[in-house]
Amino acid sequence: METTGRSNSQSNLKMVGPLQPGDEHAIAGQLALELLHDIRNPLEALSHLTYLALQEADDPARVRKYMLLAEEQIAILGQFARQTLSLSKPSSVPRSSDLVRLAEAALRIHQRTIDSRRIHLVKSLPENLMAEVHSGEMLRVISNLIVNALDALPEEGTLNLRLHKCHGKVHLVIADNGHGIAEEHRQSIFDPHFTTKGDAGTGLGLASSKRIIENHKGTIRLRSSVIPGKSGSTFRICLPA
Repeated sequence: METTGRSNSQSNLKMVGPLQPGDEHAIAGQLALELLHDIRNPLEALSHLTYLALQEADDPARVRKYMLLAEEQIAILGQFARQTLSLSKPSSVPRSSDLVRLAEAALRIHQRTIDSRRIHLVKSLPENLMAEVHSGEMLRVISNLIVNALDALPEEGTLNLRLHKCHGKVHLVIADNGHGIAEEHRQSIFDPHFTTKGDAGTGLGLASSKRIIENHKGTIRLRSSVIPGKSGSTFRICLPA
């Protein structure tokens, strides 16, 4: 079964018309929650890179490698913060960005989890694939979808990431062979604050991802199965090239 999620005015923070009393606080609170949700993974990556650098302090080449990767994570954190602050302002113009580079950067954020759980990563990425996007926002989307896949996967599970262009559209597919999403939850999966992860989930990642994709005039769809031996979830994003 495939779903695009229900239309929900709460999922779009770009409000139309004058703000009502209290709206500013509600929007600020929502933006703060989204930012806190999104920065957790780069912070974990930074912690891991710092640990590795200290463990291998006698190898300057490796320390330099870890510091360069840490610098990338710091830049990502800054990008997330700037994008969040800009949501309440008129949107800047999207720029031509390489989605392959963004996908690789998102994977590096979660490399520690992928390695420690021995996840089989299957990538099908062209050399480059350009699209008009807000790069910081798109990085958040890809990172959120990778997080959801990793949360669903068992040890030594398989994570697939594919990018291709077809008929003037860019397609990004992130799939896993995890436990899948129950049918009764699929129509709510993009609703703000809806989560199947209990206290471990915030219900913000997919809701904010859907908002970002729709603001880019794209679509995000889910196909999932809980059938034993065939379980897993596939998120497919389609964007104008």
